[in-house]
Amino acid sequence: MAKSPYFRRPKYAEAIKDALLNPGPLDAGILSGLFLSGIRRVGKTTFIKQDLIPAIEADGAIAIYADLWADKAKSSTDLVTETVKAVAHQLATPGSGILGRLKGLNLGAVGFSFGFQIDSIGANNGATLGQVFQEITDLAHTDVVLIIDEVQQAMATDEGNNLLHALKAARDQVNLNPQRSGRLLIVGTGSHKSLVADMTSRRTQPFAGAMYQDYAPLGDDFVEWIHQAMTAAPGYKIPDLAVMQEGFRTMGNRPEELLQAVNILQSYEHDPNVAFPIICSTKAATAANAEIANMEGLGELALVIFDKIASGSPNGVKNLYSADALAEYSKAIGSPVDSGQVQGMTNRMVDLNFIQRLGHGTFIPADPLVSKAWLANKALQAMPKP
Repeated sequence: MAKSPYFRRPKYAEAIKDALLNPGPLDAGILSGLFLSGIRRVGKTTFIKQDLIPAIEADGAIAIYADLWADKAKSSTDLVTETVKAVAHQLATPGSGILGRLKGLNLGAVGFSFGFQIDSIGANNGATLGQVFQEITDLAHTDVVLIIDEVQQAMATDEGNNLLHALKAARDQVNLNPQRSGRLLIVGTGSHKSLVADMTSRRTQPFAGAMYQDYAPLGDDFVEWIHQAMTAAPGYKIPDLAVMQEGFRTMGNRPEELLQAVNILQSYEHDPNVAFPIICSTKAATAANAEIANMEGLGELALVIFDKIASGSPNGVKNLYSADALAEYSKAIGSPVDSGQVQGMTNRMVDLNFIQRLGHGTFIPADPLVSKAWLANKALQAMPKP
């Protein structure tokens, strides 16, 4: 369909890269870390691999990428240390590609000579992450950007939390060294918005004070790129551009969903401008209702709490534990409810990514599509029966 299999986002990548490698007065928090989050399946990982990492490397820095969902059987620490080991091995290998990308170094066919055994990284009495990153920045004379995808996974276990504290210590060891030759910059990304945001806002977290941003999802320009590719290839049934763009928004700006909807459209004989919105609405409702079905497994209290949040202000709902709110819940489920039960359930709903905590006592639905489907179902049930 297209000359390139991937839609490039160079301006977005350059903006993040510049903030990391050349922070301005308003980017000071980024030296403590940058944490990006967005709902699932909006293209975060693809953007990181295809746009952000190449932009970082083109500027002469070293990018190290670790995905905490890459192997569920391995711990967060193992996944990160294995990735760091692999990069250290490349830096120690004469003629490796990573050496050729480092600017200002005349290494010839010589690799780095580290003061530690690479295979000892993370082992008892082996090299610490702080030592590893200190030596890499000293020898490479450049910044190292460690990108951890699905970073919220590290918060789920004591081992993972120990890893986060070790990374914070490594960051400080490198960045607070007055003779440093480069900095250690840590980027965390994830699909669990509340947990990722908590990593930067809660004082008990090792990266408290770091910068948090919502990931910018793909927009109308991505849909136009798909539309142009289809137009250039014969035989496709294609809705008008504006219709396709609206359908993309209906499905939550999820690129895979758009491509699936386009493929489904090819099997319909109807007018594409009529069929495509129906396909997109159906896909969005199906995905949202599946999430609602999962939430139903938590019981009635979860549902009445979610209803209060979804029906409230788009800027967030407060007072979930007030006397009036407790009376509402008790009436809805037919039994007394206390504040401890509500707090326990909201914490569980945050953990399961059904709702997002914006601040102390303020909540919104984690996925707008689920909220939209919930309200649509509620309106349908409220309609008088014939």
